[in-house]
Amino acid sequence: MTASFEALGVSPVLVARLAADGIDAPFAIQELTIRDGLAGRDVCGKAKTGSGKTLAFGLPIVERVSKAEPHRPTGLVLVPTRELANQVSEVIAPLAKVMGRSVQTVYGGVGFDPQREALRKGVDILVATPGRLIDLIEHKDVMLDKIEVLVLDEADRMLDMGFSPQVQKILYRITAPHQTMLFSATLDGAIRRIVDRYLNDPVAHEVEYDEVTVDEMEHRFFYVHQLDKIKVAAAICRGVERALVFTNTKRAADKVAQQLEHEGIKAMAIHGDLRQPARERALAQFSTGKVPVLVATDVAARGLHIDGVDVVIHYDPTDDSKSYLHRSGRTARAGLTGVAVTLMLWNQENEVRAVMRRLALTMPIVEVFSNDPRLADLAAWDPADEADVA
Repeated sequence: MTASFEALGVSPVLVARLAADGIDAPFAIQELTIRDGLAGRDVCGKAKTGSGKTLAFGLPIVERVSKAEPHRPTGLVLVPTRELANQVSEVIAPLAKVMGRSVQTVYGGVGFDPQREALRKGVDILVATPGRLIDLIEHKDVMLDKIEVLVLDEADRMLDMGFSPQVQKILYRITAPHQTMLFSATLDGAIRRIVDRYLNDPVAHEVEYDEVTVDEMEHRFFYVHQLDKIKVAAAICRGVERALVFTNTKRAADKVAQQLEHEGIKAMAIHGDLRQPARERALAQFSTGKVPVLVATDVAARGLHIDGVDVVIHYDPTDDSKSYLHRSGRTARAGLTGVAVTLMLWNQENEVRAVMRRLALTMPIVEVFSNDPRLADLAAWDPADEADVA
C-alpha cells in the first residue's frame, strides 16, 4: 500500500499545497526517497524522466534549506537543460513559497542582468545549468560556500552532453558540509565515480521499472520517396492532435517546420540555436496544443516532460537503438500507448534494419505515398496485414 506524503514526514502545509494541485499519493520514487531526503541523508536515486523525481528531491530541499544571504544560495539543483530548469522551478517554486523560500533559475541564452539582480537580493534555491552557473561563479555573482542541499538531476544526461568538467568544477566549489541527492537513469561508469567521490554514505533507491520498451508503443516503418517525404509527414500530422517530429540537425528542424507550414500544418522548431524565449514559446504552445506539431533535435528534446503526444515521427531515422527508444518514448508517457513512425529513404535501409534487429522489431517496412488514406489513422493500420511488403 502506498504511503501518504504525510506518513513520509512531509510538513502539513506542503501536504495541503500538494492536495490543492490534486497530488494526493506519492509515486514510487517519491515514496522510496522522500523520507531519507527529509532526514538529511545523501540519496542516490535511479529513476528515469517522467517518474516523478522532481518532487522526490523538491520536497526535501524546500523543507531543509535555510534563508540565504545575498549571492550565497543555500540550495542548488543542477540540471542539464534550460527546459528542465524551468520545469523543475515550476514544480518546486509554489512549494518553496509555502515555506518562505525563494527559487531562481539561471541558464544560458538569456541576459545575465535579471539573474545577477536576483542573486544580489538573495536566492534560497538556485536551479541552474552548468555552463551559466560557471559564468556566474567566475563573475563573483554567486558563491557556493553556503550550500546546504545539492541536487544533481538527470546526472547521466549532464555527462552525456559533455558537462563533466563543469560539474566537477561546481562540486569542488561546494565546501561546506551539505546533503547531496543525485538522480540518474543509470548509475554506472562516470556516474558511479561521482557517487563514490562526492556522496557521503548514500542510501540508494531504485524504482523497479523497465526502460521504455518496444512493447509500450506501436511501430511503423515506411519507405518514402524524397520528394514526397514532407507530404507523408504532413498527412500523418493531420490525423493526430499532437505530433513530435525528430530531425538529426538544427538546420533540418527549421526546414521541416517551414515545409510543414507550407503544407498547412502549424509547426514550430526547437533546437539549441534558438534564443531562449523562442524555445520556451515553442514548448509552451506545443504543450497547450496551440501548435500541434513540434520539430526537435535530440538534444533539444532531452528532459522535456510532454504528455499526450499521439505520434513520434523519426523524420531523420536514427542509427542508434537507444536514441530510437528515447525519441519514441515521448509517445509512451504516463502509461499511454502512441505510435512511433520512421520515414526511411531507400538508401537508409541498412541502418534502420540494424536498429530494428537490436530491438527485436520484426514488422515489415512498407512503401507509402502521401495520398494513402491510412496515414490518417496509423494506430488502426497494421502493416503486418500488408500483402505487398518489402
